[in-house]
Amino acid sequence: MSQQSLLEVEDLHVDFATPKGLVQAVRGVSFSLGREKLGVVGESGSGKSVTGRAILKLVRPPGHVRAKRLAFDGIDLQGCDERAMRTVRGKRISMVMQEPKFSLNPVMTVGAQIAEAYRVHGQASAADTKRRALEMLQAVRIRDPERVYAAYPHEVSGGMGQRIMIAMMLIPNPDLLIADEPTSALDVTVQLQVLAILDDLVSQRGMGLIFISHDLSLVASFCDRVMIMYGGRVMEVCDAKHLNEARHPYTRGLLNCLPRIEAGGPDGGADLPVLRRDPAWLEQGL
Repeated sequence: MSQQSLLEVEDLHVDFATPKGLVQAVRGVSFSLGREKLGVVGESGSGKSVTGRAILKLVRPPGHVRAKRLAFDGIDLQGCDERAMRTVRGKRISMVMQEPKFSLNPVMTVGAQIAEAYRVHGQASAADTKRRALEMLQAVRIRDPERVYAAYPHEVSGGMGQRIMIAMMLIPNPDLLIADEPTSALDVTVQLQVLAILDDLVSQRGMGLIFISHDLSLVASFCDRVMIMYGGRVMEVCDAKHLNEARHPYTRGLLNCLPRIEAGGPDGGADLPVLRRDPAWLEQGL
């Protein structure tokens, strides 16, 4: 692993045994990540979320994970047992799940849940734990942290719930954050606020970020690089600022299907084109 790389993934496969046969959710995915923002995009079922879970060894039976290399900051993740992984999860690598508000415990206050995330990964007094939790709520731009600290999850809005989960995942000060569509359920205004928070925190802390999303335009404006997945394979990796110049036909198809206010379809017609898929892409990959 180079000094610049936090994460190295080589030839990652994730399979699920089902009554109807073997499902290959991830097929030979390889990439590296430094202290940067990597966007992972693709249709539903392309293997984005499963890839993130496999990195943290959160794929349970009947799922089976194998890879030539799966290493984080010099640690061989494949060789880690569950006890060793507990020192990595949260403290070194955190993950914000899809629709994170619904990952909150409904019978615990917000403050108790954030404080628990801090205490699990280090010794701290009750006073210090509360102070750190309030600092994190302020860091994610919650205006009245004392009130939110004492609130229950059903008493906060969806956007605030997203921010609370981000605070909870970042309070152990991890080196890598995996964010699985953390803004998908938010309106555009709140979405931009959450992204600005993530951008600031990643920049200030020198973290790495894997940002999983369906939104190509969002990823292109927010991330440094973009990895496009289809059918469990990587089709293409490109600089986010040059995403519109992508060459793979699948990426071109996704871009062409984006609606344009000025003219409906990309060629001036009223209808958007249909994304055409080539079965050969599943055998090729990157």
